[in-house]
Amino acid sequence: MLIFIKKTIMSGLSILNGASPWIVMSYILAGVLHEVLSPDRFQKMLGNKKVSSILKSTVSGMLLPICSCGTIPLGISLYYSGAYLGPVLAFMTATPIINPIAVILSFGLLGSKVATIYLIAGFVVPLVIGIIGNVFGGPEIKAPGVEEHIQARMIELEEGEKRSLSQKIKEGLKWSYGDLSVTVSKYVIPGMLLAGFMLTAIPQSYIQGYLGDPDLISLGSIAVLAAIMYVCAVGHIPFIAALIASGAAPGVAVTFLMAGAATNLPELISMYKIMGKRTVIIYSSVVVMTSLGFGYMTNKLLMPGFEPVINFDRTTSTINAANKLILASPEPVKYICSFIIFLFFLKAMKPNVDKFKRMISEKNRKKAA
Repeated sequence: MLIFIKKTIMSGLSILNGASPWIVMSYILAGVLHEVLSPDRFQKMLGNKKVSSILKSTVSGMLLPICSCGTIPLGISLYYSGAYLGPVLAFMTATPIINPIAVILSFGLLGSKVATIYLIAGFVVPLVIGIIGNVFGGPEIKAPGVEEHIQARMIELEEGEKRSLSQKIKEGLKWSYGDLSVTVSKYVIPGMLLAGFMLTAIPQSYIQGYLGDPDLISLGSIAVLAAIMYVCAVGHIPFIAALIASGAAPGVAVTFLMAGAATNLPELISMYKIMGKRTVIIYSSVVVMTSLGFGYMTNKLLMPGFEPVINFDRTTSTINAANKLILASPEPVKYICSFIIFLFFLKAMKPNVDKFKRMISEKNRKKAA
């Protein structure tokens, strides 16, 4: 039992270390955007149900090489700055699935046909989930109290002195690291531990057995499994390429990378707590169903007679090209960023600890009386 707990903690820490630099960087970027972009301009861009707003979010998300956990602070910042649910979900879907590095690796390691399907899916799915989010968002279509907040900020900007860019950045970082980061980190740490538990509890032989089966049941299992695992598209493309070369169905690559890169437990938990249950249902169900659909079409309709061909020269040149674009953080930086996130988690938990202490103290006082 102790060994299992140790493995779970180490797996969770490993996942956190891989994501923490992106999360910390996202805190910074989210804070800057929160103050630098004027509220009225922001609302005109993303605070509506226009398909053009969803398209803007999708394209901008595709250009950022950030993992799904890193999109949490950015998505929440967009949401509480006035963006409607549709553009926010489109951004949070597009960013982890498709980025320049993932595109290069997929074309080189998965082949042009699989990579083209993956690229098209990575563009279409965010648009679909954005439209569905705007249609079925309900009360969650926009953040609670966001209009009052934006009006207050507009009044401050009109009545106050004109702030310099450095002042805006400073105030944005103050908001991010005093509010946003505490809120998000509160759910990221438990999510990482839960993801570590999943990786420890589910045997690798089980996963590999289903990865090689092209049937719909197999793809369904992979879609659900990938949706709760922590999967980085860039880091898992070589892994998927090796599985395909060993005989796995090509649709597995599309399904696993889409559902895995776009969702994971830390992200879903954060969305549930901050953006509501309806948002999580819309997001997770659409991602799983669309990734399953694209995977099934790949296996049965688009590439039924697929035969993998390994080209080591092409593989080597592709990896070298992608490595030049990858912003790899040194190990000490990963641990420092993980420690920072853990400190935010402790800060978020402090009121609960104080409340628990008061309850114990009150209970002991009554016993003494």
